[in-house]
Amino acid sequence: MLLSAASLGFVHTLLGPDHYLPFIVLSKARKWTQAKTLWITFVSGIGHVAGSVIIGIIGIAMGISLHRLEAFEAQRGNIVGWLIAFFGLMYTFYGFYKYLKNSTHSHIHSFLLPSKLKKLKHLPNEDDTTDRDSWKSLTPWVLFLIFVFGPCEVLIPLLIFPAAEFSSFGIVLVSIVFGLATVLTMLIMVFLGYRGFKLIKFKPLEKYMHLIAGLVILIAGVGMVFLGW
Repeated sequence: MLLSAASLGFVHTLLGPDHYLPFIVLSKARKWTQAKTLWITFVSGIGHVAGSVIIGIIGIAMGISLHRLEAFEAQRGNIVGWLIAFFGLMYTFYGFYKYLKNSTHSHIHSFLLPSKLKKLKHLPNEDDTTDRDSWKSLTPWVLFLIFVFGPCEVLIPLLIFPAAEFSSFGIVLVSIVFGLATVLTMLIMVFLGYRGFKLIKFKPLEKYMHLIAGLVILIAGVGMVFLGW
């Protein structure tokens, strides 16, 4: 049972790019340090597992059937997919705004741009106070809340077996092993992605990084909704 919990925790995280891609691309776009990136990933991963554990335990205590619990988790997964897609879409718009604001060599003729964007194009190439105070502090919280709401569908059936044997210790043990495997896999994938980005020269693409990050997150969300990632 514990081996199954560890294996499923590893596999479901590895096969779900939404578990690590947002952290990797946002760390590059927002210039997070490795320590900050891994800490945000760790906290989000703990919240991700804890949410499903709490729902599973409550469901078991109330005598809700496995089928209904799995259906509920599947519905949560669909909602989270849309939330990630929406977050990615909003961040894509933000990335486009940042590109227009910071670019000094835009290929868009000035007469095609709204007057407000014309003014933004001539502002200094640095984050303004609103961006620094809002987006930089808001982004980790948005990720955390999405992951807390996100389900671990494969965890619910694992909890049913020790529950059927009236083993509270078994439920706790399975939850811990599954959680450790999930969070550790998230940390490993994010670490590898973070270090991989360090090996690639992104200087020519830096002005597009927010836009790229938004598109990657959007694709991950769409993949969850329509492809079952």
